[in-house]
Parts: sequence; structure tokens; C-alpha cells
Amino acid sequence: MHRIMAAIVSAAFLAFPSSAGALQEEKIGIPSVTLDDNSILQGRDGKPVTLPATLVLPDGEGLFPAVILLHGSDGPTSGSTWNWSQYLTSLGFATLRIDSYTSRGFQEIYTDQGRVAEFMNVIDTYRALDVLAQDRRIDKNRIAVMGFSRGGIGALYSALARFEEQYGSKTAKLAAHLPFYPPCNFLLDRDTETTGAPIRAFHGDADDWNPAPRCESYIERLQKAGHDAAVTIYPGARHSFDSSSSPAYTVVDNAQTSRNCLRQENNKTLVNASTDQPFSWRDACVEMGPSVHFNGPATDAAKEAVRAFLASMFREN
Repeated sequence: MHRIMAAIVSAAFLAFPSSAGALQEEKIGIPSVTLDDNSILQGRDGKPVTLPATLVLPDGEGLFPAVILLHGSDGPTSGSTWNWSQYLTSLGFATLRIDSYTSRGFQEIYTDQGRVAEFMNVIDTYRALDVLAQDRRIDKNRIAVMGFSRGGIGALYSALARFEEQYGSKTAKLAAHLPFYPPCNFLLDRDTETTGAPIRAFHGDADDWNPAPRCESYIERLQKAGHDAAVTIYPGARHSFDSSSSPAYTVVDNAQTSRNCLRQENNKTLVNASTDQPFSWRDACVEMGPSVHFNGPATDAAKEAVRAFLASMFREN
């Protein structure tokens, strides 16, 4: 676990050439399924759905390393995914921004978090991996996933061996997992058994939507189990600290947060640990009105940390 002061850091990029010139942007479809959390835990099949996605390629010829980007509960217009796509593409990465909501009938779900399963984009991630692995311009051995808030669940828990066994790609494996400020208030069966791919989480210590201590605790458990996992905590940073669409401190009055809930798997059902009853977004522990606020220094520090990590992971021989 790393607790650092957010600072603007500049360093030469070591692994990938900067992309200069026109980017290649393509609209593609991701075949996935829709089902609820308990069905996901039980390994069931779901109703087929095709998710819109935007593939952005750097200028030049592949093979490109790639990053799958998963938006938060604010939906596919999320400022975080857009900003990170631009940044990563400038470093020579292909990016794939997935829209996990529109084809399921929603533009956002923060006003009713129960409309889409919390682990739904774990499956979406694997199906996106299938598509990228078949693209001859993409290096299927250098594909990472990065997700934000709700999307951070997909970025984090797609590292679990049980989910890969149930739903994973048959043609490729995720090389790295980069969750940003996810809720980590779950106790799942086999949740310290991972695929072995490294995990790098990023959080703010002032986050009152998905408070950081739960993620610190989970990363510590993963470390004790022998996994390559770390979390970086940015002092003073709030939820969505990397999203320039929230330039001022804002309380989102109509947003639900599970910050005071602990969800536990019991016989392949997600239950409220306080009541031992199936968890619902109508439970008493669910609260309203978390805050968001962009933090420039934390964002710059996170960009440098991600750059350095992916450079070390994906350095070409």
C-alpha cells in the first residue's frame, strides 16, 4: 500500500512512442449478456446484449498495447473515461471505451444503483477482451483494464480466478487491473484467489462515495495472500478526482452510495452483512448525497503512476 502526496511529476516516457498525428476512432459492438448479481455469483448464463464501444487507435501501425476503459454509474459520457482515453492514446495505447448502460436501457444508474448488477461489467470486460484479442492491430498479450467507481468493480474483480473460470475469455488473459476509487465493501468467496495479473488501485482519502479504507483493507488481504497488488491514496482527493467534468466540489443529492454497507456472499447470494438478508439498494445502510470534485495534482500524479506502471509491464524487448 502506498500513501503519497499528490504532485505533478514529469518524466520521459520509456516504453512507447508518443502518438503524433490523426487518431483512428471506430465504433464497434461488444457481444455480452445481462443478468443480476446473484446469477453472476452462481455462474449462470444471461440474456444476450450488444454493447456499443469506441475503439481509438494511435497513429501508426500495430501491434498496439490496449486498455479497456469502464465508466462509472454516471454512464458512458463519463469524463474520466474520455480523459484517460486521450492520455493513454497519446502514449501509444489503443483504448476501448465500453458503454455498459445504453443497450440495457439506461443512461446513468447513480440515482438507482440496482438497475444494473454491480459485477456486470466484470463480464463486459471479458467480452471486450475477446473482441480485442481478435483484432490483428492489438497485441492480445498486452491488454489491461481500467475502471472508475462502478467501473472500478469490473477492473478490480475481473482479477478473481473464479470469475475468469466462469466467464473469462478463451483466447486471451488480462495483463493488468487498474481500478480507480471502486467500492470494495464486498466479502466474496475465494476473493483472495486471483489470476496472478498485477493490481494497482487508486483512491482519494476524502472520498465519501466509496471510502478508501475498505479498498486498503482488501488490497492488504491480497498482499498477504501473495499477490502483486497495491493501492495509492491521494490526500485530500475526493470521488472522481480525475474527472474534469466535476471542476467544483459538488454534493450529488440524488446519488445512492453503499458506503455504510458491507455485502457478503452467502451460499452464492449477495447479502447485507448486518441483516443476513439479500442485499437491496433499499436497505437502511444505503445513503444519499456523496460528493465529487476534480483534483488536478492528484490526477497528474495518477497519470504518471499509471504511465510508469504500464511502461514497466508492457516494455517491448
